[in-house]
Amino acid sequence: MAYVEEKTFNKVDFTSKALEKGEYDNCTFKECDFSNSDLSDIKFLECRFDNCNLSMTKLINTSLCDVRFKNCKMIGMHFETCNEFGFSIHLEDCNLSLSSFYKIKMKKNTFKNLKFHECDFTESDLSLSVFDQCDFAKATFDNTNLEKADMQTSFNYSIDPDKNRIKKAKFSLNGIAGLLDKYDIEIN
Repeated sequence: MAYVEEKTFNKVDFTSKALEKGEYDNCTFKECDFSNSDLSDIKFLECRFDNCNLSMTKLINTSLCDVRFKNCKMIGMHFETCNEFGFSIHLEDCNLSLSSFYKIKMKKNTFKNLKFHECDFTESDLSLSVFDQCDFAKATFDNTNLEKADMQTSFNYSIDPDKNRIKKAKFSLNGIAGLLDKYDIEIN
């Protein structure tokens, strides 16, 4: 098992040569392609991914501790298979469409300009988080904790207040229709 510290990986294609199993501490990955790669059992501690393609990567028992993703393509990722211990991700300007956050705890987090199309947030804890300019088209919220979350600038969400915890959450007047979808009413 490798131990790699403070190294920058620039434009590496990990689809043909897999990232070595081990622990990566304070490393930066720039414009790397991890699509369809297996990142299982790898530990990422305080790492940064910029302009990377991580679509469909396997994350079985992967540790993501204080990891930052910016301008990344992360389609179809299953975060629920990650190691829960210390799980903490920061996301900005990323496409996470078709990804799953089933039962994931992401409290007190800030998410900026993200595409969450058809994502699954079933039973996840998003309380006290801020969702700034996030697109939730066809995302699933079921028994999700959104208490005190701020979704005022987000859009395209459909959240049933009877099936989710939304006490003291913040929504914009424009997004109120997303809380009433189940009634199939027309709001003008």
